[in-house]
This record gives sequence, structure tokens and C-alpha cells, in this order.
Amino acid sequence: MPAEAYLECMKAYLSGKTEYGWYICLYDESIVAGLGVIENDFHDRKDLTPNVCAVYAEEEHRKKGLAGNLLNKVVDDMRNKGVTPLYLVTDHFGFYERYGWEFLCMVQGDDEPKMTRMYIHR
Repeated sequence: MPAEAYLECMKAYLSGKTEYGWYICLYDESIVAGLGVIENDFHDRKDLTPNVCAVYAEEEHRKKGLAGNLLNKVVDDMRNKGVTPLYLVTDHFGFYERYGWEFLCMVQGDDEPKMTRMYIHR
């Protein structure tokens, strides 16, 4: 289950066992946007790692650049740690390209009937 895997990755990061972190944006002490970095975001291409995952912004905070700023931050942070390239899976078209991501290939998601788009940031 993704939530359990994400929580395990968060715990590993907070305990210093991994370089893969989690990024959040707060507004009035509430999390309004966030994303994480995980080894594999539940797809069959285990060689394409690490993956940016759980990219999200609350609906009322969308179209303000929060997710884009978080994407840029994670790319910079991981690059500074020597972790490059990064990958992500998504069904969205057009959004990630604005932040330097390129379509790479289609991957099969775990327990998913259809293939999903895989992007890379070099």
C-alpha cells in the first residue's frame, strides 16, 4: 500500500537512513502541498530510481506555483547530494515539462490495468 511505503520512507529519512526526503509547504500551520522521494513508486521498472512521488497541492492552493517550486527544490537538493537523474510516474501531460522533466517511457504500475507515463529529470 502506498501510504505505508511512504510512511516507511519518511521514517527512514528522519532517522538518517536515506537521502530521500519529503518536502511540504505550510500555510497557517496546515500542509497545503508536498511531495516525496522514494526508491520505487510502485511500478515494474525497478532500475529507474529514485522516484519523486505523491506530488500534491490542495485544490484551493493550486495554480500558485507551489508544486513547481517543490519540484525545483527536490531536483536541486537531490543533485547537491549527488542523486541524479530523478524519475516520476504520472498521467498528467504538460505540467512536469514546464519544470524540466522529459517523457522517458511507459511503465506498468503495480496492480494497474494500464501503462503509466514515466518522466526523467536529468
